[in-house]
Amino acid sequence: MELRVLRYFLAVAQEESISGAAEYLHLTQPTLSRQLMDLEAELGKKLFIRGSRKVSLTEDGILLRKRAGEIVELVEKTESEFWGTDEAVAGDVYIGGGESEAMRLIARAARDLHRGFPNVRYHLFSGNANDVCERLDRGCLDFGILLEPGDLKRYDYIKLPVTDVWGVLMRKDSPLAALERIHPEDLRDKPLLLSRQSICKDSLSSWFGQEYSSLHTVATYNLIYNASLMVEEGLGYALALDHLVNTTGSSQLCFRPLEPRADVALYVVWKKFQIFSKAAARFLSVLQENAARK
Repeated sequence: MELRVLRYFLAVAQEESISGAAEYLHLTQPTLSRQLMDLEAELGKKLFIRGSRKVSLTEDGILLRKRAGEIVELVEKTESEFWGTDEAVAGDVYIGGGESEAMRLIARAARDLHRGFPNVRYHLFSGNANDVCERLDRGCLDFGILLEPGDLKRYDYIKLPVTDVWGVLMRKDSPLAALERIHPEDLRDKPLLLSRQSICKDSLSSWFGQEYSSLHTVATYNLIYNASLMVEEGLGYALALDHLVNTTGSSQLCFRPLEPRADVALYVVWKKFQIFSKAAARFLSVLQENAARK
């Protein structure tokens, strides 16, 4: 498989149209169609279902879209690292993490580095711990942000000088909003929205104790924003980290921390024996300097 043809395939998958992809790629439609048929012949699989108005992917096509995206992304990252190997610090830094206030430290380090090296670009990936670790292991990310208790033995890391705090996101007119802190018994029989991340489950199960297995879970979520809309509409109470959803001013929501407190340490991690680009190495240096001053 040629990288060029994989890019053609991804363009068709995105446009859902051979003619639309041909226009985007500045190719003739017959040329693109022939390249796709050659790809299907090479793989021995049908990749597209060709309809009257659009093309859609077969199961094999969906698998190839995932793998082709990973291949193209890794090639582009590798190319950017070589483009930035001259004397000037330039290039791309790839950072992944879940929703966390710790991203402010990442943002400040990027801001500080940008003042001296404006040709460094940053690419952010949002996802849960499993997504971030998978992309780190494949080489698609330079750095990941993990909550404890993550699998830190697999990586080199620095501990950030901040912690996230677990609590309950709820409507301001809910009965529990009158409390300053939330205890495990306060949530007994309440409709709850819980994170699907295994790390979060570990933290919360230890806080709840034996009651965790009998919780009334009405929904699970990956990232908190959509879950906050369900809370706002009155579905239930979301167990979440602080500072991720606006609860000020006219917001219908409020946040109450857990009691006993459930704080979470945060780490920036990278692959062991990682050889960084100049841009990534300089970013890490600035991040470490900023963290030491906190």
